[in-house]
Amino acid sequence: MPRKSTSETNELLTNWEQVYKKGLLTFWILLLLHQRPSYAYEMCGPITELSQRTVSADENSIYRALNRFEAIGIVTSELRLSNLGPQRRYYSLTENGALLLTQFIRRNILVFQSPPVAERIRAVLGTTDSPA
Repeated sequence: MPRKSTSETNELLTNWEQVYKKGLLTFWILLLLHQRPSYAYEMCGPITELSQRTVSADENSIYRALNRFEAIGIVTSELRLSNLGPQRRYYSLTENGALLLTQFIRRNILVFQSPPVAERIRAVLGTTDSPA
């Protein structure tokens, strides 16, 4: 079987990451809202920081996601006065949203911490250290 070139491998990785990261935006938004109510603009920086700069989203992408989430009942919103200008729409996680986040973490995030998966990841990375 012929070996892929570096550029082909990079293209495959980029495509995989784009799909992966797009799906993770929901995770990062809900994770932030689990901590406290927020408005879209103030979520941009924390998403980038928490994801260790692997995911970034502009305010419009976050607003679109929050509007979808509100339509399906996993977030709610309210207008609040602001000391710095016009009112801001703050979003909060609903009970259903918190349940959804918990189930997602159990089904999709914690799997990486299971010993068989963690061991295989360390083998791929060539490390024998336990995760910090």
